[in-house]
Order: sequence, then structure tokens, then C-alpha cells
Amino acid sequence: MPAISLDGDASPAMRPLQFAAAAELKMHFNSALKNADGVLGAHCIHEWWMRNEMAMNIEAALEALWKHAAASIPEWLPMRHITWLSLAYEVAAHFPKPKRGRANLYLVLLDYSDSRAEPYGVYVGMSKYSAAERFDQHKAGIRAAGSVLRRGLEVLTGPVLHLQQIKRSEAARIEEQLAETLRAAGLFVQGGH
Repeated sequence: MPAISLDGDASPAMRPLQFAAAAELKMHFNSALKNADGVLGAHCIHEWWMRNEMAMNIEAALEALWKHAAASIPEWLPMRHITWLSLAYEVAAHFPKPKRGRANLYLVLLDYSDSRAEPYGVYVGMSKYSAAERFDQHKAGIRAAGSVLRRGLEVLTGPVLHLQQIKRSEAARIEEQLAETLRAAGLFVQGGH
């Protein structure tokens, strides 16, 4: 079975490898490592995540992918295993993309390993800046939320890729509802106001 090639713009929410058998997924991942194909490797890891693969296997796959294909890994792939990532995708998918505008929704992974049983929380925000730019602003203390300034680890781009460049009024509504829905699903949520 030949390895496939995925478009760099393919959204992880589309799950292009959803119907691949376990052996096929492993073959695609090995091909991604061999060819330094960060996009294909990221989609393989994402699919394992969505299938609730064991954390140690996802961590090992992340490490291997970063070692072999760091330059081509898409920004939506988290750098560490997050047990509730598939839940975040599921919740965010319930918010259809509104009309085009200039606002962006973003999620930031927060580290609460020093104070909570579940080591990670999430910050829900909205900005006219890209998620990466806004994260950098938070970490530099520019209009920073304290939780992101002190505990922010990385941006979780994937679940909200479809909620970029939308109308500000819709972004404000979705920001609040997304935070409430993630909270109701059992996540520790900051922001969303």
C-alpha cells in the first residue's frame, strides 16, 4: 500500500485518516518519518489521539516526529500529550464558521500540574491577532491574562482552526459559549469573557 500525501492546509478536524486501519496508519507514520513529512506524521498522531491511543505511544510518536520532521510539522499539532484534546475538537466542532471578519478565536494550554489532579487547563480567548501573536503578547505581559502569563504552555490551534477571521460580534459570542461548553464538559477553563 503506497503512502499518501496530504495537503498542508488539510484541517485536523477533517480527519483525513479516519478510516485507515491501524496497520495502515502505522505505515503512513513510518513513511512520514522516513520522508520528513511533518504534515502526514501530524495527521497520523492526530488520528491516534482521536482514537484514544495510549499516552506513552502518542508521546513517543511526537518525539519521533519532532526529531525527523520538525521543519514541516503544522502549527496545529500540540507538542505534548493532552488527554482531553479529542473532547476539545468535539466541542469546538459544534460552532459553525460565521461570516468573515477580522477576529480569531484561540485556545492556550495551561499548566496546573502544581495545583490540580488534571495537570492541564485551557484558556479561551479572542483577538484581532493570530493565536501565536496573541500568545506571545500574553507571555510578554501585553494585555495579558494572568493565567496565560504564568501558566501558558502553548497555543492549541487545531480545535478552532475553523473559527479564524470571523466577525468580531460572532467571535465574542462564540468565545463565551465555547468556554462555557468546555467547562460543562469537565475541563478547567479560564477566559472566555
